[in-house]
Amino acid sequence: FHSPYGCSKGCGDQYVRDYHRIYGLPTVVFRQSCIYGPRQFGVEDQGWVAWFIIAAVSGKPMTIYGDGKQVRDILFVDDLLNAYDAAIEHVDIAAGNVYNVGGGPQNVISVWNEFGPLLEKLTGHPLAVQLGDWRPGDQRVFISDIHKAGLELGWKPQVDAEEGIERLFKWVSKNHTLFE
Repeated sequence: FHSPYGCSKGCGDQYVRDYHRIYGLPTVVFRQSCIYGPRQFGVEDQGWVAWFIIAAVSGKPMTIYGDGKQVRDILFVDDLLNAYDAAIEHVDIAAGNVYNVGGGPQNVISVWNEFGPLLEKLTGHPLAVQLGDWRPGDQRVFISDIHKAGLELGWKPQVDAEEGIERLFKWVSKNHTLFE
């Protein structure tokens, strides 16, 4: 609850939990971190991993807000789908619960200081970026504690950050005309 956006998500979480508690619906809350993967049409404000790859491939301008050292965990979409399957498979345990679903500590990357050089390696050339002011409510570090999902659902990410970024880069490059 660090911003109006975060508050709106928290409100939704509470509605879902209350529907379980009051009406017995087998609801599950997933507090998802930075999800990315093929077929994601990221834009500057949402889907930052996809957005930077799309911008790099299509030559669009990129802005780094803050110092680029912000830390996020990232989760490849295939791993998110596996988490959904695990919750369904273990709905007797999962119903009424809240799970942090993100890349966790093993899939942490800085928004530009680490991601930028990786993207430059994939494109084969330096990338120009503009710097912008910090955005209100932006957290410097966010890493999901995915321990509960591992214990109760037997789930953990399988695709590491570098492999997932490379897979998304290849998809965007192959489908670059979708972003023109």
